[in-house]
Amino acid sequence: MELKSYQKQVIRDLAAYFEYYKKYENAGRAFNTYWTEKVGFYNPLSGEGMRPYQDNVPEAVHLCIKVPTAGGKTFIACNAVKTIFDALPPTKTKAVVWLVPWGNLLNQTVNNLSDPEHPYCQKLNALFNNRVSVYQKKELLQGASFNPSIVQEQLSIMVMNYSSIRSKNKDDKKIYEQNGALATFTSGNDDAHVLEGSDETALINIIRKLNPVLIVDESHNAETKLSVEMLQDLNPSFILDLTATPKDNANIISMVPAIELKKEHMVKLPVIVYNQQDKESVIESALHLQQRLEEIAMEQEKNGGRYIRPMVLFQAQSKGKEENTTFDKLKEQLIKVGIKEEQIKIKTANKDELKGIDLMDKECPVRFVITINALKEGWDCPFAYILASLADRSSPVDVTQILGRVLRQPYAMKHVDPLLNLSYVITASAKFNETLQSIIKGLKESGFSEKDYREKDLMPEAEKLIPATADQEILFDPERFFVKIGKGQKANTMLGEIETIAEAETVEMEKQIAEYESNPSMERFPELKAKQYPMRQDVAVLAKSMLLPQFMSRTEDLHLFVAETDGLQFLERRPLLEGFKLYEKAIDLKFEGTPSRLYKADIEETRPDDSRATYSKMEDSPIQKKLIESILAKPKDAQVRDLVHQAMQYIGNVVAVSDGDIKKYIKRILENMEPEQLKDFAINCRLYSDQIKHKIIELSDDHAEKQFIEHKEFGAIRTKPFWKFPQTLILKKLGPDIGNSLYTHESEMNSLEEQFIMQVAGGSNIAFWHRNLVKNGGFALNGYKANHYPDFIIVTKKGTVILAETKGADRDNHDSAEKLELGKIWSELSGSDNYKYLMIFEKNAPKGAYNLDKAVELILKM
Repeated sequence: MELKSYQKQVIRDLAAYFEYYKKYENAGRAFNTYWTEKVGFYNPLSGEGMRPYQDNVPEAVHLCIKVPTAGGKTFIACNAVKTIFDALPPTKTKAVVWLVPWGNLLNQTVNNLSDPEHPYCQKLNALFNNRVSVYQKKELLQGASFNPSIVQEQLSIMVMNYSSIRSKNKDDKKIYEQNGALATFTSGNDDAHVLEGSDETALINIIRKLNPVLIVDESHNAETKLSVEMLQDLNPSFILDLTATPKDNANIISMVPAIELKKEHMVKLPVIVYNQQDKESVIESALHLQQRLEEIAMEQEKNGGRYIRPMVLFQAQSKGKEENTTFDKLKEQLIKVGIKEEQIKIKTANKDELKGIDLMDKECPVRFVITINALKEGWDCPFAYILASLADRSSPVDVTQILGRVLRQPYAMKHVDPLLNLSYVITASAKFNETLQSIIKGLKESGFSEKDYREKDLMPEAEKLIPATADQEILFDPERFFVKIGKGQKANTMLGEIETIAEAETVEMEKQIAEYESNPSMERFPELKAKQYPMRQDVAVLAKSMLLPQFMSRTEDLHLFVAETDGLQFLERRPLLEGFKLYEKAIDLKFEGTPSRLYKADIEETRPDDSRATYSKMEDSPIQKKLIESILAKPKDAQVRDLVHQAMQYIGNVVAVSDGDIKKYIKRILENMEPEQLKDFAINCRLYSDQIKHKIIELSDDHAEKQFIEHKEFGAIRTKPFWKFPQTLILKKLGPDIGNSLYTHESEMNSLEEQFIMQVAGGSNIAFWHRNLVKNGGFALNGYKANHYPDFIIVTKKGTVILAETKGADRDNHDSAEKLELGKIWSELSGSDNYKYLMIFEKNAPKGAYNLDKAVELILKM
């Protein structure tokens, strides 16, 4: 199971934040700068931008990810755990407390994270080299496979619900009580982490001592004062909130727009809402629609599609108490209509007939579930298609808490028949407008909007004015049904209308996705009210018609000549590193400046009334000496093993190079070191590791470059029109107003950039120019190294596209030469008559580049 494109963006956003955190070493400053550089400064009057960091839990970095229902929050979190620990000090114990709000979600989370067959468990094992243990509270209290030695060697995930920590009932108080099974975690001389009034061996204090990372699922349920105290009691180093609806004090670091889920076919949207005349019509329509969807699903499966068993959720009227006799009566009546008893289950607070049933199993017969609101967040079955409300006719239907249960798309894929890509709500309410407000609220609480439903009201307005009569004990009369299920005597009139709507909505959805892809910035940060700058009207038509070429590749066989075809994929670095074997590469590293660079400063008393500053190497300290003695006391192979592990913590991930390959390479380096070198490596591990990582990247870059050139020569790499100008820009800082720009405002520039574009912009041959954005939707030359974002895109009236990269006099280096070569290749493959790449120096341009005056002269002649 791989991350979807929007899920990858969430992980990139999180990693980007840590770059700011590394720079500023302050959670709030890093957060504020991160958002200012994305969308500009926060304006408290207009609400534009991201409001400043909220320090909710002091001493912990506290961030939030906003992902709509069915967006894969748990899978994102599994990947995020690796990103978080890569950013924390390598000596940090990999302890995670995974908090969930309800028992059913706890069981589901534990099962999914610990089942070797489940994608979540598989991902964690892949990221942490199969060193992962998942614990529940009971196992932690018993100390079962939970001790200091094990915790230091693995990722330990402790799944608990909120009540385990914030509740004060007898069972939950056990985590605050003395616990001999956990005594091995205590040292006897360190009690700074111990909560007042609790024993050092209590589970809560063991967790506090581990200074864990918290994953808070459905975090909008953890905003009360008691919940914040719960988070503080755990003494976390980092907190990651997961929710579709963040509260005002959430520090949102990444937000997934609903359109991304539609694009990836994660959800069944829009919701089709039908308001029928009475309960009998609701039930009859639900049964017929279910039957029709199942027929379609069976036909799809016969033609090679995936198995789907469409289900109906019957939502009964809440009476203050859930009367099981009422649900049993409804079940009996459904059986009389022709439904098999095994296909109907009741799920309420007091009766759970779904316990232990795998609803996704092909052998499972369940098609109908009777409930009120027992199927809240945490109950996910993509086969649930229809929500049929049996509320009183005089009541507005409240589906707020249950609507999200029918939104998840089976197998996260687009199905052939449009009816299988939508979800359905059927009601009979005289207060239909209020019912629609409940549906809108339910959509918003799932991370969607009022645009994501379509309604049809079949109840005559005259009937809505008739006073409601008291409800009968029997919910409906089976004998009144004109058609029994399975008889097929008459088609339900609703089905024809639904099919028509489904076809129209499929077209509309594709249109929405196309509009979004042409301008993703409009949807990505809607909550921030970020000011957007549109294209100038006189050049908008031209710009919108253009697609700029980017590098594409054939991945089937990059070593053979391939014929001209449209079967191309966007070029990424990973395929270029196929066959790269780091452990076979030379280990002739020159560790420049590494030996013993760490010193400590102290004050030494020279006389009773005088002192002086002294400096000494860190290895001279007793702690360092003890560490060195510990390393040197081991055989060399054990020293190497320990130092490889330590270095890996600093090096972290290297794109497309496996951890196993990196370990073998480091091992070879260490095995060739003398004892004194190993000693110094232990002292200055970070410095050595940084240089090893630099060498690894250099070697992999060389390999990728050779593959890129070779594949280009054989036609396996080429360019294809792909990138669109966004319809609007979100700018952190505005540049000077210079004529002929593509947008009403362009981004900030340095003095050389401003000098260059002022000389070019007014040319009679220039249609428009654009200050290209770095990331955030900008155009990139996607080569064999990191993406290259040229400074300017200039389009002439003849249609020539010019990429211009400006360089100051001090920027003539290896990086510039590589960018220049990449630009020349792009121009060559794209058609050098129409696509030009210029690297421009203020003066003293190297071969292949241009001085400023000459570049301006050339551009104005194109």
